Amino acid sequence: MRPTLISLTFGACAAGLIAACTPDEMPVPSDGRALFMENCAVCHGADAKGNGPMARAMVKAPPDLTLIALRNGGDFPSVRVLSTIDGYTKSSLSGPGMPEFGVLLDGELVPLDAADGVLTPTPRKLVALLEYIQSIQTTR
Repeated sequence: MRPTLISLTFGACAAGLIAACTPDEMPVPSDGRALFMENCAVCHGADAKGNGPMARAMVKAPPDLTLIALRNGGDFPSVRVLSTIDGYTKSSLSGPGMPEFGVLLDGELVPLDAADGVLTPTPRKLVALLEYIQSIQTTR
């Protein structure tokens, strides 16, 4: 009877460890929409077409984010978009350009495959914003 108790205890512990290692659900586009409205819509517009209230005050208007994939031959450049949002790649705009949102989007990390086959720990909010922007791409 004692070996059975040990087996049950070990099994319960193993199941608990496996559950603890399973990542939470990955962000989906709807998770990123609120972040977009809060951080991006002022320049890019609520429709992400580059017509936000601040767009007229900028030296160069913000780009239409619904055309990213079209401007890249139909492929959505996830890594480049992540780097732009995060601030890893600096904008070439003269005057105040794209702000760096990396610090604002820090927090819990989730594994993201940004189309390179490598799972990279990436802030959940950044992935949510990426998912939203990818979901609003226009096709022609």
